[in-house]
Amino acid sequence: MSGGRPARVLIVAGVVLAGFMAGAPTALAADGVGLWGRTDDKVITFFAFAVMAFFAILVTLLSLIQIRLESRKERLRRELERLRPPAA
Repeated sequence: MSGGRPARVLIVAGVVLAGFMAGAPTALAADGVGLWGRTDDKVITFFAFAVMAFFAILVTLLSLIQIRLESRKERLRRELERLRPPAA
């Protein structure tokens, strides 16, 4: 067989994904009442706002971490250049 293992993995992943998608409408819900309770427009709107807020906060925090790491890298680079002996 020319495809081998990667082809089998993709086929199995596709079958599993199709199974999850087929079972999604009935998962943990009965007559429109899921884990949260009755799902209406207000619940969906607040959930969407929470998702947007989560990603905005996530991007902000990751950017602050990156800025801090970059400044640390630059500070270490300047320190190494200061300690390096002059080229002859």
